[in-house]
Amino acid sequence: MIIAIDGPAASGKGTLGKRLAAHYHFRHLDTGVIYRAVAKTLLDAGADLTDEARAVAAAMELDPEKFGDPVLKTQAVGDAASVVSASPRVREVLVSFQRQFAAEPPGAVLDGRDIGTVICPDADVKIFVVADPVVRARRRTLEARARGEAADEALVLADILKRDERDRNRATAPLKAAPDAHLLDNSHLDIEGGVRAAIDIVEAVRAGRQRV
Repeated sequence: MIIAIDGPAASGKGTLGKRLAAHYHFRHLDTGVIYRAVAKTLLDAGADLTDEARAVAAAMELDPEKFGDPVLKTQAVGDAASVVSASPRVREVLVSFQRQFAAEPPGAVLDGRDIGTVICPDADVKIFVVADPVVRARRRTLEARARGEAADEALVLADILKRDERDRNRATAPLKAAPDAHLLDNSHLDIEGGVRAAIDIVEAVRAGRQRV
């Protein structure tokens, strides 16, 4: 089984995917980390984020062992990743890696912004996660401060709105819900509530297929 988790509510989404994968004993991939790793390579080199050739080279030389680097979770790297991910050639290089991961048994949960529409359009379950931008900004600010980073909630909100707009309007793999995706609004849910809601969606889909 492949479970695709997409949507603009990035804060907490990776945790949701990880918890969902653990529940079903599936493998988990936060695909945003891949693009963040590419972006960090460019940032470390002082390269222009729109330098497609440099970004493609970085994508082809990714080291999965470094995906756990906490720096990849910072807002600066996340903002840079949104720019890098708009490159069609970078996305092309990374699509095959994601699809191969999804295809391996016993099952996988992938979360990102184009899993159900581009990476795994035939995923068994698609969940589109949303939340009020103000709520997302508050959560992200608290997460950043917990890591010891200085964070201004107003600036975080502005960055969220800017990134969402950019991702919705990019030419390649724009942020949007797949026609058969199930909406999950976690504006008023903690992580436990979000996980329960996601499990309910998966089980409803499985039950529906069992009745066919």
